[in-house]
Amino acid sequence: MPSKLKGSVSRRTEQRVVEEDALSQGSNASSTSNMEDKPKIGSGDGANFDLILKERREFRRENKEQFDNIREDINGIAKRMDEAEERIMEAETSIQASEEMLLELAKLQTQVEAKLTDLEGHSRRENIRIHGVVEGAEEGATSVINFVESLLRNGLGIPPTTAFNIERAHRALGVKPPVGAPPRSFVVKFAGYRLNEDILRRAWQARGFDFQGKKVFLDNDYAPEIQRRRKEYTAAKAALTEKNIRFQTPFPARLRVHYSEGMVTYNSAQEATEDMVKRGLSVNLVKGHTTLLEQIKQRMWQSYGKKVNKGGMAQMPSFREKLQAFRRQSDDTA
Repeated sequence: MPSKLKGSVSRRTEQRVVEEDALSQGSNASSTSNMEDKPKIGSGDGANFDLILKERREFRRENKEQFDNIREDINGIAKRMDEAEERIMEAETSIQASEEMLLELAKLQTQVEAKLTDLEGHSRRENIRIHGVVEGAEEGATSVINFVESLLRNGLGIPPTTAFNIERAHRALGVKPPVGAPPRSFVVKFAGYRLNEDILRRAWQARGFDFQGKKVFLDNDYAPEIQRRRKEYTAAKAALTEKNIRFQTPFPARLRVHYSEGMVTYNSAQEATEDMVKRGLSVNLVKGHTTLLEQIKQRMWQSYGKKVNKGGMAQMPSFREKLQAFRRQSDDTA
């Protein structure tokens, strides 16, 4: 090979080696820089992990303490609710027992009032009441008894031979009514009830009589309670009179009506007016009088699922039993 060609080859070879060395040095530098950029794991990282674990343990301990406190509060509330429930159950039992005793007393009072009314009615069997006599009409007579005897003889045509045997006669007790108001009635007591019945029969058959331009009529001297109950039929009797329907008011406080379809007897004004409205009669409905016994029954606690305690007294179910229906169903029954 000529010397010039060998020289050029050697120069090219040296230049190539120099380039490769430069490339190798560049790659080593870049790898070194990459290794320096990566984070180094040392003893400091372990300390951070221990700190995190410690804080986590403290957090769990604090939560446990708080849950324990909440659990204690819940247990205390449950205990107080149990105590309150027992006291409420005792109060319910006491209230129900009191209501039952009050109901029995009300029944006894109703029976006693009925007996008193009956006894009072028997004591008034010899009395009659004269309604419609003008106030002051008896002032010119020598006595009220003479005035009543003359009034009945002339009004009912009773002969002078019939002895009245009036023991007492007076106006009904109360304040004298003002001018234009209905006059007070006369209360007349006879020595026997037979003459009393004879005079009443004459007055009812004649449907009263006129005296000083006013209509006078007679009736039994009923007890105040019977009078109140009979007075409730006023609207019904007015409607029947307007339609010319015959009726009667049997003792103590009933209404017997003779309709064209047949006779009907009512035991209360409410029953009478309701039936009359159904029959097409124009009458205002009368609301019945609510007795004390009925008021107590209406206000008594409505009990259900009664059970009996040790004393044999029926008691109301506890609130725990009442709330049983609202409890969530378990997974087995869902």
